[in-house]
Amino acid sequence: MTDEVFPNGWTAGVALVLGPVLLLVGTLLRSPFHFFFPDQLRAAADHPGLMTAAYTVFLAGHVVMWPAVAEVARRVAGRRPVWAAWGGVLVTVGLFARTFHAGVDQAAFGAVRHRGVEEATRLVADGYGDLHLFSHLSFTIVFGWCVLAVGAYLGGVLGPVRAVALAAMGLLPLGVLKGAEVLSVVGTAGLCVALVPLGVRTLRELPRPSRRAVVLAVPVAVGLGALAFVSTLG
Repeated sequence: MTDEVFPNGWTAGVALVLGPVLLLVGTLLRSPFHFFFPDQLRAAADHPGLMTAAYTVFLAGHVVMWPAVAEVARRVAGRRPVWAAWGGVLVTVGLFARTFHAGVDQAAFGAVRHRGVEEATRLVADGYGDLHLFSHLSFTIVFGWCVLAVGAYLGGVLGPVRAVALAAMGLLPLGVLKGAEVLSVVGTAGLCVALVPLGVRTLRELPRPSRRAVVLAVPVAVGLGALAFVSTLG
């Protein structure tokens, strides 16, 4: 992979390693609590730090996953372009849906902090069945991983075991304020099995960064950190 494509090799390789790991960690952090929303809200009241960390890491994993999905689709496209296109699009829309759900989760946790767990539970229950754009696209969260996994197998990107492991991401519960079940751990662990080795291989295929690039990365990182802080000010 060259720097002329987007995302480039470094972005894709890091995402292939980091994204699955973040999703697995976020899943394990929320696993002690029952997965349905009243239990998740009670856990947020009783263990606010742990639940904030769990949901934040899980959200970060889905955001980081988009370059990883793009890289898998790029590799599949060489031999199976139709499977690559459909798999990449469906999984990416599913990532958008998960990110939308995370915004609702954040609002619900805010209601727990400011209004108490009982009122927050009533509020979520009243609006739980309300329709929105991603109500009609929830199938992508499950189906997209299966399509991408088949494409990755047919395209020679993943072997049969790792392709099945990739498809296992479709086992995760979907929707607002969903915790973790055994199948959630299986799915996110499978994602690690499927993609982390590919990420390591992607990074190993790249030339070592120049000294100039490494030196420039320091002020860029500091600048991005400063912008992240400024963004919290309103």
